[in-house]
Amino acid sequence: MAHTTEMSEAQADQGLPPWQFFLLCGMLGATAVVIVATGQSIANILILSVTIVLASFVGLGAYRMLAPLVSPTVASAAVVAGGRTRAALEREKALVLRAIKELEFDFAMGKVAQADFDEMAGRLRRRAMGLIQQLDATTSYREQIELELAALVPVPPAPAGHAEKRGAVCAGCGTSNDTDARFCKQCGTSLRF
Repeated sequence: MAHTTEMSEAQADQGLPPWQFFLLCGMLGATAVVIVATGQSIANILILSVTIVLASFVGLGAYRMLAPLVSPTVASAAVVAGGRTRAALEREKALVLRAIKELEFDFAMGKVAQADFDEMAGRLRRRAMGLIQQLDATTSYREQIELELAALVPVPPAPAGHAEKRGAVCAGCGTSNDTDARFCKQCGTSLRF
């Protein structure tokens, strides 16, 4: 329940979505046409109103087509491994592992013969290992996010000759602590001598 509340608050903060803006402009334009063309026949007024609303949808299409070209954010595609997204590979891996468990259960219950079990289990295990290797070969979501953030937010270079400060090392447990720490974060021993 709290998750949906957070999502609705995040959506409310974004303002008016583009499709609502263009639809609102189209409706206002159609209303203006109805007011201006009061002496015309109903068919003419309807045709003009529908034309104005359709023009607003054409404007929305043009906006959606041109917005990515001027957007400051980098549009990123899903992580692709072997022509498929990482999420699809993970889903298939879960299905294959579940199929292996069901096959082992059926074999234990005596529903599957030994020869059939060996052939099907070998095939499913090879497929699972292939999927796991594909997933291990690709970057994880966390690594991809870190790469995208690094591309968007450049890290300023450290000044020349500036050595990185190191925190105190605890004499009791050997844990490296922050530079401004007064007590060890592992054992609580005082670091001030």
